[in-house]
Amino acid sequence: MCRDGGVSLTGRVYFVSGIDTGIGKTVVTGLMARSLRACGVDAITVKMVQTGNDGFSEDLDAHRAMCGLGRLPEDEQGLTAPQIFRFPSSPLLAARLEGRAVDLARIAVAVKTCAANREVVLVESAGGLCVPLTDEMQSVDFAAAQGWPLVLVTCGRLGSVNHTILSLEAAKARGMAVAGVVYNWFPDADPRIDADSFETTRRALVRLGFPPAVVRVPRVPAGGPYPDVDFSPIFRPDDGS
Repeated sequence: MCRDGGVSLTGRVYFVSGIDTGIGKTVVTGLMARSLRACGVDAITVKMVQTGNDGFSEDLDAHRAMCGLGRLPEDEQGLTAPQIFRFPSSPLLAARLEGRAVDLARIAVAVKTCAANREVVLVESAGGLCVPLTDEMQSVDFAAAQGWPLVLVTCGRLGSVNHTILSLEAAKARGMAVAGVVYNWFPDADPRIDADSFETTRRALVRLGFPPAVVRVPRVPAGGPYPDVDFSPIFRPDDGS
């Protein structure tokens, strides 16, 4: 979305999660940041928990590349990747293998600090919406408790519509706002399934009381060029989030 009439966006935080791992959250998060920044919005991305890395988040590097940026001051301060674990698994397991626990308070403080200095913060989750962070807390529980509206990433592959509706119902059950759904490109998707899943997702949003905002993302070649996608249905200036 581009600025309209001087609308203030200061401190808005969105939770970008998906129906599964490998669904394209990193690409979508980077493209959203790219779109916002192209419209003059000071947006930053945060990787809530990064697994499978050591030292820095490869997902953040991908976001920065899509925005044409190097590492930001918040990156150097450890605010944008507040929890990094080496084993590529759920945060709960990855932390346990290092004899640690996911520090939820540290994540919350890091995001709040970023939000105090930026207009929009896009918080990318690890894995799917209900991936465990601790024995008692899933990603969706934590994000709902923080009051972050959800941007759900899905696609048109066979079986995705089931996972999409389950994810939306999980958000609804926790009183979580949903800003919209990003419908990612999927190779070799049957066009009939793709079209039907897209419309079924839109109807599910309406049925559950969410805005019927579904944005398509085309194929994104590795390393670019990066498409300019209109995410304005999701980043509405009057959505109250």
